[in-house]
Amino acid sequence: MSLDGALLVDKPVGRSSNSVLQQIKRTFAAGKAGHAGTLDPLASGLLVVLFGEATKLSSVLLDADKEYLATLKLGERTATGDAEGEVVEALPVAVSAAQVSAVLERFRGEIEQVPPMHSALKRGGVPLYRLARRGESVARAARKVRIVALEALDLRPPFLELKVRCSKGTYVRTLAEDIGRALGTCAHLAALRRTASGSFRLEEAAALDALEAMAPPARAARLIPLATLYQAFPKAELDEAAAARFRNGQALRREGLAEGLCAVYGSRGELIGLAFADGAGGLRPVRLTASQPADKHRKNL
Repeated sequence: MSLDGALLVDKPVGRSSNSVLQQIKRTFAAGKAGHAGTLDPLASGLLVVLFGEATKLSSVLLDADKEYLATLKLGERTATGDAEGEVVEALPVAVSAAQVSAVLERFRGEIEQVPPMHSALKRGGVPLYRLARRGESVARAARKVRIVALEALDLRPPFLELKVRCSKGTYVRTLAEDIGRALGTCAHLAALRRTASGSFRLEEAAALDALEAMAPPARAARLIPLATLYQAFPKAELDEAAAARFRNGQALRREGLAEGLCAVYGSRGELIGLAFADGAGGLRPVRLTASQPADKHRKNL
């Protein structure tokens, strides 16, 4: 039987997101699995693992805002922008809490970032980090990102701990470097922990070793059912004829829906998929799922 749903995992430092995914996939004997947002090996925290039909939500969940605890080390810039790279610049640190407060204000809202060379972005089909490892550097265009919240939690020079909530595509290591320059010194990202992804919180996640030690029924209880994932979206109900057209990928007329994504259900309460409402009566299929009752839960894993 197909395993459908999501699992919140606390990824440890030193593991790649893919290696954690493969371990979880084996533990749950899952056929199809993915995750909703990579964490670098040096980062820890919330990894949203998706099984079966829930993998169709990966692009939607990837678009959600993310929240992090970021530790900056002031006075040192590294080749990679994080603790993995060698120190390439060292400057004095003379920073007050008032200075930090004033500088952080400049980074809230919509800002522009130049993606780092040590990133997975590609140039000519080659990831930038591979070019960087060969000592090459290429021009990168600045991109707009949104810093939803930025708060100083602790300043103990040379370390500065921040709480960051940001849009998809934000490079926290670049933010760290830019904040360091704005403070009149330099900086790199010494540690990073993801504490939220959309509405999912790290407090709800389970550690890898804890999951491995659980009995199958306890592991099953950690799974967020597919129906629960879709409850985060506004609801659109279709009669049998409209549901059939929707399953065939046809756009429909459905008045009264606000613009945005919505979960679509059939006349018997079965979950059909995800759609985009244009706010003017149009309803376009985005993702179709194998129909199942909205209250369906997994039993034994």
